[in-house]
Amino acid sequence: MKIYPATDIQNGRCVRLVRGEANSETVYFDNPVDAAKSLIDSGARRLHVVDLDGAFGGTLKNIAIIEKICSLGIFVELGGGLRSEELVNDAFNAGVSRAIIGTRACSEPEFAELLAEKYGGKIAVGIDAKDGFVATKGWVEVSKISALSLAKRLALGGVGTFIYTDIGTDGTLGGPNLVTQEEMLKLLAPIGANLIASGGVSNSRDILNLKALSLKYPNLDGAIVGKALYEGKVNLAEINGIAEG
Repeated sequence: MKIYPATDIQNGRCVRLVRGEANSETVYFDNPVDAAKSLIDSGARRLHVVDLDGAFGGTLKNIAIIEKICSLGIFVELGGGLRSEELVNDAFNAGVSRAIIGTRACSEPEFAELLAEKYGGKIAVGIDAKDGFVATKGWVEVSKISALSLAKRLALGGVGTFIYTDIGTDGTLGGPNLVTQEEMLKLLAPIGANLIASGGVSNSRDILNLKALSLKYPNLDGAIVGKALYEGKVNLAEINGIAEG
């Protein structure tokens, strides 16, 4: 299992939100590149980057910052505002290793399927759920599409990696929703698709619990950790050891 430290960018700064609410930001670094460097110095092997301005606005807003983060020479997966193939290519040209499709994967699943066919493992789908239903456009809108049904459709359509966020836990330091993550893992396992769990990690015990889940479901590729790192609730070297041990 892998740890994906998160760097979220809003208004040019590194922030964390609570349950995705734009007005709930806490600024941790004025320069997200400094945040990325700090994580790398602490042992990050990969980064989960979100252009929050892009997620809310529908197009990439912080491509120059993202390019600088990618220039640090680490695996970067990027989400937020990637709603056209042109923008996905812009991300790849900036050095992004994996592009995460969110909103448009819900409204137009065939778009994500076509990208997965063309780019293979360089494409992932981010499914963010509130009470089991997919939330889009920076979690502002909640659809009538169930997270499980969308994941099944896309996995059968060729998408190989999913990032699943339980909005109710994100940024709360209240622990991940292991029940919903296991439901998604159980659904994806027979199809051969991987899952990255996101939302709520608050301490090393949460990583131990996810690690135990990964032994039951080897398609649990990893976990995204954000606020707990910035608040000093977890030590990156320690949770890397737990995850990879």
